[in-house]
Amino acid sequence: MSWKRRGFTLIEILIVVLILGILLAIAVPQWMRARESARKTTCLSNLRQIDNAKEQFAIENRLNTGTAIEESDIFPDYIRGSSFPSCPINGEYTVSPVGEVSFCSLHGDYLTD
Repeated sequence: MSWKRRGFTLIEILIVVLILGILLAIAVPQWMRARESARKTTCLSNLRQIDNAKEQFAIENRLNTGTAIEESDIFPDYIRGSSFPSCPINGEYTVSPVGEVSFCSLHGDYLTD
């Protein structure tokens, strides 16, 4: 009784590894760009939320354009959540005065994007 061993040859294994390498070379940069895009979208969405809360606070308190607003004025009463929104890449949000657009130190503001 002779047993014939069947398995993968070295060439077959190298071809599979090469194909996987090519797929990873294509997929990883796309994934990184998608991740950065999602972070930027989240940051700009947070800025919109901050500006909406700021404007609502200004209307309810009859504040004039140019009046300075602090983070403590709008959180937690005008922004939902357990904490003030933060940039997903550790940028700093600047709450601008009434009538001006707030911005992030890393992404700028949502109107210029």
